[in-house]
Parts: sequence; C-alpha cells; structure tokens
Amino acid sequence: MSSITFPSNNLSFMSSASSFEHEPHSHTPSFDNVSDGFRMNPLSHHPPRTPRQSVTGSSSVYGTDVYNKLDETPETKTMYEEDSEDEDEKARAEAEGRVRKEEIWRDLLTTSNGRDKALKIMQYSLRMCLIFHRGVTATSFLKSRKSSSWETDILKRFESTANGFSLTRRCLILFNWLVPLTSIMEQHSTATVSTASPSKKRKGKPLLHTLLNSPPPVLLDLLCSAADDVYTFHRLGMIGPKLGEHAGRVADWCWFAGTLVNLVENTVERGVILNLQHEVESRLYTESMSGQTAKSNPTANKIDDKELVRLQKQDFWIQVTRLKLLMDLIFVSYNVFRLNRAKRPVQTITGLAAALLSTAKLYDRHKAALIKATKH
Repeated sequence: MSSITFPSNNLSFMSSASSFEHEPHSHTPSFDNVSDGFRMNPLSHHPPRTPRQSVTGSSSVYGTDVYNKLDETPETKTMYEEDSEDEDEKARAEAEGRVRKEEIWRDLLTTSNGRDKALKIMQYSLRMCLIFHRGVTATSFLKSRKSSSWETDILKRFESTANGFSLTRRCLILFNWLVPLTSIMEQHSTATVSTASPSKKRKGKPLLHTLLNSPPPVLLDLLCSAADDVYTFHRLGMIGPKLGEHAGRVADWCWFAGTLVNLVENTVERGVILNLQHEVESRLYTESMSGQTAKSNPTANKIDDKELVRLQKQDFWIQVTRLKLLMDLIFVSYNVFRLNRAKRPVQTITGLAAALLSTAKLYDRHKAALIKATKH
C-alpha cells in the first residue's frame, strides 16, 4: 500500500500534533480502551460545557433532599395546612356526634358545682309551682273554695322539699373558703422566697400583710365563703341564732359587693372582645374591598373567619354571664336592703333564671371538654 503524503500547508498542524504526543502522561485515544476517556481537542474554539447535576442524583433516594425542598414551597405549605385544618374540623364534627347528652350530664353531676346547679333548679322550680298555686287560689272565682286536705299536704311537702334542697346546697359548698385561702398562701410563700437573701436569711412579710394586700375579689370570696359556712352551721343547729343571723348578713353584703365587682370585670372584658371582633370584621371588609377572596388568600380568610366565630361565641357567653350576675344582684338586693314588696316571687324568678343560665354555661364547658377528649 502506498503511503499518504500531506501537503506542505499542514505543517503547523503536524507540529502541534507532535507536540501534543510528547506531553507528559498523555496518549492517543483509542477505541480499544474506552475507559481511558475522551480528551478535548485543544485547538477547538468551543470550551467544554459544565455538566449538569442529574435529577436522579439529586433525589432523596441517592442521599440529597430535592424532594424535601419541593415540599417547602409556600403553595405546598398552604395545601398541607388546609388539609390539616379540614381534618381537624372533620375530627371535631365526628367527636361531637359521638358525645351524647347523657354523658355530658353524667360528668356535670359528678362535680359539686354541677349538683348545686341541678338542686337549685329543682328548688326554685318547686317554689315557682307554689307561687303559681297561690296566684291561682287568690283569684276571685276561687276565693270561696277551700283547699282539700290532700292539697294542703302536698303544698306543705313542696315547701319542705324546697327548704331541704336549700340546706343541701349549702352543705355542698361548705369549706369553699379553702380556694381563696390557697391562692393567698401561694402569694405569701412567693413573696417570702423573693425577699429572702441568699447569704442571710430574713423573715418574710407576715401573713396578715399578704392577706390585706390581696386583690379585693379574693378577699370578698374568702369572707363570703367563711360567713356562709357559719350560717350553714346555724341552719344545721350547731350555732346559735344570733351569730348565725349576723353571719348571714355579712355573707349577703359580700355577695352583693362581689357581684358588683364581677359586673365591672364582665363589662371590661366584653369591651375588649368587641374591640377584637371589630378589628377582625374590619380586616375582612378591607380584604373583600381590595379584591381578595377565599380562593386568592385562603389561609388568611380561614383564620379570620375562625377567629370571628370564636370571638362571637365568647361574647355570647359573656352576655349570659352578665345576665346571670344581674339576676344575682336583684336577688341579693332584697336581702341586703330588706325589701319586702313582692320579695318571694321576684327572688323565685331571679333564682330560677340564674340557675338555668349558670347550668347552661357549665353544660357547654363539660361538652367542650368531652369533645376534646373524644377527638384525641
């Protein structure tokens, strides 16, 4: 085979190729040895491109977190938050369906407060029946009619049962003064520890000083509970009538003052709730006027809607509490100021209304606790 000769104008290429062959650790690429790799022509005008990272090499299977990064996008977070909120609402609805009324009343009546409310409803319901019966018998067409012996006996039994319910309720709330006393003792121990020096032990402030510096509602609660216990022991026959009547007067005055304090606190609390409710409603109105809808900003709208519902429910129960306090104020005012005009019917109506309102609030609290326990 004849040899191939190169033209003279390609000498520069040959010289560069020969210089390439004599570089250290270099060799001519061959197809027989693929593992040696491919070497770029140094005379090429196109630089080598930077290799891109493989998608499979960036997956969580191969040790990186590309899929975790995808999960951290705002859209994905919003989607997950909406799913979790929907699941919570669904779980709450299912738990509310599983909670029965009998279970709520069972849990309510296991507490002394629940029994007190139930007996109070029964007590004033009987008194309401007695008032209604007296009103009927006092009409013109029944004035001449004499009540039979069995009717008189039933009325006496109703009156005795109502008095028995009243005494039982007083026995249920015995030693309630331990609650405010415990809070005062905790405050006293905290003040003693804070005033003690680490290098020198000093005597803390006396208990009487802590007692006098306690909040007025706590002091009223302590004094009212103690006076109520003394009056209850008088009703049971353990204490004489003179001391018992004085203790009853003190308890009535403390109840009257405490009710006024609670009404002021209730008014302030409702003002705060109404301000928060107005802010949420203003924010929702501003968003609706700016063109934002539940589809464009679902998370913010859901949060505001839930907050508005929560504030409205809280305001409802605050109003229920205020109405109950007003009934208590009317009831105790007859005892404090010794009013006699229409005392029995007014105290019966206000006592029954206060019992129904407080029982409704307590029922809702036990229902919410049962739903929460069932959901978890």
